[in-house]
Amino acid sequence: MNMLKLVKNTVLLITLLAPGYVLAAGGSALLYKTPKIDETDKAAIQRGARVFINYCLTCHSAEYMRYKRVADDLGISEEIMKKNLMNPVDKFHDGMTVAIEDDDAKRWFGVPPPDLSVIARARGRDWLYNYFMTFYRDDSSPIGVNNATFKDVAMPHVLWELQGWQEPIYDDSTAEGDAATEEKRIVGMKLVEPGKLSPKEYRQTVRDLVTYMVYMGEPAELQRHRIGFWVLAFLFVFLMISYALKREYWKDVH
Repeated sequence: MNMLKLVKNTVLLITLLAPGYVLAAGGSALLYKTPKIDETDKAAIQRGARVFINYCLTCHSAEYMRYKRVADDLGISEEIMKKNLMNPVDKFHDGMTVAIEDDDAKRWFGVPPPDLSVIARARGRDWLYNYFMTFYRDDSSPIGVNNATFKDVAMPHVLWELQGWQEPIYDDSTAEGDAATEEKRIVGMKLVEPGKLSPKEYRQTVRDLVTYMVYMGEPAELQRHRIGFWVLAFLFVFLMISYALKREYWKDVH
């Protein structure tokens, strides 16, 4: 990777932390408790990778993650990877890039979509889970959609066909009159138009997607878990041997 691209992606990551960006922080408190995310669950990572590639990779890149690395970590053959988890124009050793140009993306969305390689480390799994769970229709928004986790989001609800459409449930404690000018707090979501998946299936899909994005932020974690088991096993055996030697050396001292 040349220096210009490194600087570009660094700037994108820094900008990601600022309000008003496509996946920046904002909105109200998190509405949903995140289910257990097991970043060593290869089946969940595989399912999440499929969702990410089909729905996220059309606009967002993940240049620091290569298809080959995913295949090696998850035990997927090159043939299956190319058939099920890669675009026909991509090569096995390529990073997960997109064809969309920054200028076009800025014209369409207002800002170029950031690279998502380390978004899970930047935002956290709880934020990501709530982000994908809290899109809702908003006729006042230029794109007709908003998000309770990130207010005035610039990204459309790409998973709408899976989840369907929601309406926000507001806190009714705000009185009419002078207080009505205050922004109402969203306390929940109501599904008004079902999608292809049931609410339970959609929650599972989001969980898998977040699991993949957590893995993508630190893919070496899978390898660390494998190595860690053998390191602990070695230390346990070494402890037993050391204890036996200690007893042998000191048996005549007492």
